[in-house]
Amino acid sequence: MAGILVAVFWAILVSFLAVALVRLAQTLKAATKLVADVTEQAVPLLAEASTTVRSAQTQLDRVDAIATDVQEVTSNASALSTTVASTFGGPLVKVAAFGYGVRRAISRSTDSAPPKPSRRTVIVGRAVPSARRGKRKKD
Repeated sequence: MAGILVAVFWAILVSFLAVALVRLAQTLKAATKLVADVTEQAVPLLAEASTTVRSAQTQLDRVDAIATDVQEVTSNASALSTTVASTFGGPLVKVAAFGYGVRRAISRSTDSAPPKPSRRTVIVGRAVPSARRGKRKKD
C-alpha cells in the first residue's frame, strides 16, 4: 500500500510540474513574439534616427562654416573701421574745427555787438526756444 501511495504522490507531482512547464512554455512563446515585434519596429526607427543624426551633423557643419565666415567678416569690418577712423578721423576733426573758427571769426567781424545768447527751456528732454514758451496750446 505504501508503494501505491508513493506512486500516486509522484503522479500528482509530475502532473503539477507538467502544467507549470506548459505555462512556462506559453510565457516564453509570448515573450519571444513580443521581442520579435519590438525588433521589427525598432530597427526602422533606429535607421531613421541615424539618418536624422547624420542630417543634423551636416547642418551643424554648415552653421559652423557660416559662423566662421561671419567672425572673419566681423574682424575685417573692425579692422576697416579702425583704419578709416585713424586715417580720416584726425584730419576731419581739424577741418571741422577750422571751419568753426572761420565761421566764428566772420560772424564776430560782421557783428560789432556780442551775440545775445538765446534762452531755452527744456520740456520732456527737448530744447524749445523762449519765443515758443508763451505760445503753448491750451486744452
